[in-house]
Amino acid sequence: MFEIIFVLIFIATLLVTGVTMLTVFAAAGFALAIMVLLGMVGAVIKILPWLIVIAIGIWFFKNHVHTSR
Repeated sequence: MFEIIFVLIFIATLLVTGVTMLTVFAAAGFALAIMVLLGMVGAVIKILPWLIVIAIGIWFFKNHVHTSR
């Protein structure tokens, strides 16, 4: 949600300052791409502890549970 608000404010600021529409679209696309990328990085950091727990669980299952059968 923060990403969308940032991009909308960014576009409005460019339009108020009198920049051409082509520049506004290019800047909006670039800002949207950067914010989406940063949002994905934030999501990965947020779920990183669960990814580590899952990786340890898979390693434990492969090395201790599955080989004993």
